[in-house]
Amino acid sequence: MPSLVTPALPVGILAASVQPVLDGDSLRLRPWLPADVDAVVEAYSDPDIQRWHCRSMTAAEARDWIARWPARWRAETGAGWAVTDGGRVAGQISLRTIDLAEGLAEVSYWVLPSARGRGVAGRALAALTGWSFGTLGLHRVEVCHSTANVPSCRVAGRAGYALEGTKRGEARHTDGWHDMHLHARVAEVPGEEPH
Repeated sequence: MPSLVTPALPVGILAASVQPVLDGDSLRLRPWLPADVDAVVEAYSDPDIQRWHCRSMTAAEARDWIARWPARWRAETGAGWAVTDGGRVAGQISLRTIDLAEGLAEVSYWVLPSARGRGVAGRALAALTGWSFGTLGLHRVEVCHSTANVPSCRVAGRAGYALEGTKRGEARHTDGWHDMHLHARVAEVPGEEPH
């Protein structure tokens, strides 16, 4: 059945381009490389990352995880970047879901223990948000995290993502169902009041 609404972004906008490297506030966000396997394994060995992302990874699983990102870019369903600081992987940030027709994406991020306390997640989120609105042309970007994940809540808030509400019992973690905070930013449209 045909839609009466024009898609916010055209199909092919990502697939027709190469995933960019994004620079911002002394960080570089670059596509994942096969050489990053050890950093991914280290990340998913960390108890905090395991707690909030609900997984661990072997080296083989990390290789597969890295190898899937280019296909997700071409399929326009997701995009992942290694967050590097001084050339070393410090964390990850991704548009874990993308809906071009709705101009919508959801962000996910983590930071390696050795890089915590330096604002890496917030700086990476600011860089990705700037590109998502300014270059890609998304209308809305969301961050969703467990209400118990206070550091993630602080990162989203500092990056200008307004807390919109709580989705009750929305995500299953290893210790049971968690309520999830929904934060979002909406692109500024000339002539409209900010949301």
